[in-house]
Amino acid sequence: MNHPLSSENFSGLPGLYGIVVCGGRSSRMGTDKSLLQYHGRPQYLHLYHMLEPFCEKVFISCNSTQVDTILNGYPILADLSIYNNIGPMAALLTAFQQFPGKDMLIIGCDYPFLCPEDIDAFLQSLEKTAFATAFYNEAAGMYEPLLACYSHRCAAALLKMYENKTRSLQHLLFDNKANKFFPANLRCIKSVDTEDEYRKAKVLVNNG
Repeated sequence: MNHPLSSENFSGLPGLYGIVVCGGRSSRMGTDKSLLQYHGRPQYLHLYHMLEPFCEKVFISCNSTQVDTILNGYPILADLSIYNNIGPMAALLTAFQQFPGKDMLIIGCDYPFLCPEDIDAFLQSLEKTAFATAFYNEAAGMYEPLLACYSHRCAAALLKMYENKTRSLQHLLFDNKANKFFPANLRCIKSVDTEDEYRKAKVLVNNG
C-alpha cells in the first residue's frame, strides 16, 4: 500500500479499524493477560494507544465478563452473545458484523515486545487486494492470527467457517493462502502465556 505511516501528520488509515483482543482468562497464565502490565499500564491500554496513529478507529474487544475491567471512556466492542466461548474468532466475527465493509487490524494482548515500528512495517507491506495478511512465525511454520489484518472480504468466509463449527483463525489464514509478513524484529511475535514467561518478559521490557 505504501502509505506514509511514519509521518507526523498521519491520522489513521481510512477504512482500517484496530481491534485490541483481550482474550479472556488464560488457563496457563491464571489471570487476564489484557490486564498485565509491561509498560506501566494494562496491556490493552498500551496496545490501544499504539494502534491509534495507524487506524481510523480503535476498539477494545472483550467478552461480557471483561466489560467492567475496561476503563471508562475507551470504546468497547463486546463479543456478541451468539459467539460466546468460541475463542478469538468471536472478536473478528463481532467486528465484521458491527462494522461491515471495514478492514480489521487484530492485535492480541499476548505480545509485549510488539512496537509501533513493527506495526508500521507490517502495514507498509499490505497489498490492497490481499484477503488477509498476518505476521508469520517461520520457525514454527505458522501464522500469528492475532497479529494480522483481515480485509472486509474475509467476512463471508469467516461466517461460513463458524456455521461449519470450525473455530480456528489459523485455518482461515492457511485455507485462503493469506499473505505472510516476516518481521525483522523476531521478538515481536513472542507470545507470553505463563506466569514465569510474564516475569521474564517484564524484566526484558524494563531493561529495554
